[in-house]
Amino acid sequence: MHVPDGFINAPVSAVAGVVAAGAIAVSLKGARRELDERTAPLAGLVAAFIFAVQMLNFPVAAGTSGHLLGGALAAILVGPFTGVLCVSVVLLMQGILFADGGLTALGVNITDMAITTTVVSYLVFRGLVKVLPRKRRSVTVAAFVSALLSVPAAAVVFTLIYAIGGTTDVPISKVATAMVGVHILIGIGEAAITALTVGAVIAVRPDLVYGARGLQQRLKLRVRGELVDVPEPVAVPVAVRTSRRKVWAVGLVTSLVLAGFVSFYASASPDGLEKVAKDQGIDKKAQKHASDDSPLAGYGVKDVSDARISGGLAGVIGVGVTIVAGTGVFWAVRRRRSSETSSPASLPEGV
Repeated sequence: MHVPDGFINAPVSAVAGVVAAGAIAVSLKGARRELDERTAPLAGLVAAFIFAVQMLNFPVAAGTSGHLLGGALAAILVGPFTGVLCVSVVLLMQGILFADGGLTALGVNITDMAITTTVVSYLVFRGLVKVLPRKRRSVTVAAFVSALLSVPAAAVVFTLIYAIGGTTDVPISKVATAMVGVHILIGIGEAAITALTVGAVIAVRPDLVYGARGLQQRLKLRVRGELVDVPEPVAVPVAVRTSRRKVWAVGLVTSLVLAGFVSFYASASPDGLEKVAKDQGIDKKAQKHASDDSPLAGYGVKDVSDARISGGLAGVIGVGVTIVAGTGVFWAVRRRRSSETSSPASLPEGV
């Protein structure tokens, strides 16, 4: 659903850029509360994983494909504020290095793919977790439903943005019907990928999943014939069967394999937005990307003639750049939080 340059006019693109910048500023502040020594490294990995899986377009209808947006996955694994930052880092790397998503449309893409998907999915997820049984399986179910709904929500937001600032004269009803219809199908794939990934992490390290916090079992004591919870400080610790380093290493290797090898077998059909844009005439004023001459434009390495090697190298480079950029951002946010909590002004009076 990467919006190219030229789909949305300059004034609306500028407003979307301001909205995106404001949301990122708020997310940087909110991420300080979400990130700790466990989740800061995981957040960079989540960004790299989303980049890798976004290269895997899957067929959803005749001549149409879809790919992961990632907002739901990021929000559930590392928190909604950090999730917005994860997807934004991915979109920035894609736009600058791979000519995927316009640079003038970066604000539109962040508003649509990072903010909308993360906010909608996390609100749905928290609502479901509150009413479902307090079990790990409920987290996976909630992840599936929230991811499914986040994709058509992004399609609706794009339609609204296009209705305000679209550069072609296309009936908005046709755009809405086409966008929502195809993205409901894409949402099923998004939901499956999100639920499988969240379920896999919960199976080995539930304590690393932001959305699963507070679901651990509590010790109970029988008092006067009734079972009561033991106070929070002595709650049963989560059994740690796999180290954080191993989870991180497995995630990194998986991302590299997906981007460097599996991506070669991804569907070559246009994604949902590309197909709708072509069918409805939205792309009539699409502009050449400013990074079209980039050595990695189009997810291939310039001057490497073998398509398999070229795409694989581009994918591996993309994962590497994204994990470095993402980890750098999240460690900086984490260090800022640590410095604030340890400063003299933050200490209780008399300490």
